[in-house]
Amino acid sequence: MSEVLLQRAFYGALAFLTLVALGAGALSAGPAGIAFALFAALTLGGGVMCIWERSVVRSAFALMATFGGIAGLFVLLESDFLAMAQILIYVGGILVLILFGVMLTPPDLKERSLVRVGAGTFVVGACTLWLALQVAGSVHWAVTSAPRDGRTPNTGGAREIGVGFLDANGYVVAFELAAVVLTVALVAAVYIARRKRSDLVTAAAGPGGRRV
Repeated sequence: MSEVLLQRAFYGALAFLTLVALGAGALSAGPAGIAFALFAALTLGGGVMCIWERSVVRSAFALMATFGGIAGLFVLLESDFLAMAQILIYVGGILVLILFGVMLTPPDLKERSLVRVGAGTFVVGACTLWLALQVAGSVHWAVTSAPRDGRTPNTGGAREIGVGFLDANGYVVAFELAAVVLTVALVAAVYIARRKRSDLVTAAAGPGGRRV
């Protein structure tokens, strides 16, 4: 099977599974089920696309979709702080570091192996399924209150989180230290991945020492 047919089959199957998940969510829980199915499809589909794609840019956008889906799941759980931290740290920091580090390294078009990708996906999926079954069979979920309907005040909203970050007695020091660490990691990734002038001269000269 050619590369084009593999790409079409992969994205066709991914779109079909997404539509099935959206339909199942709509039938089971209405708008809330649709939102959960959408964010779950972004999370899982983005992760699979990140492994599948050979293009660094497409893999980066797929990883961004995964991070965004996780942030959406946090929003559905009414965890605004975790959702904002997911966007600020992972999408705004970690993804940029990965993108710079990978784009500044020489590409290897033969790196992706369908056998390796399929085996790794199967092993990770089997382990995840086993862990989910163990958690579902041993954990007793306690619901303390009904979900908010928009009329009750939310004490952990975006405004409160922003005030907590800017407060000198809050998280501003830790947030600034995290920004410094991410900046140092970005500079280190660029320094490690960049090619030196001597490497370019050697590559241009060829194995025999003559310039090609």
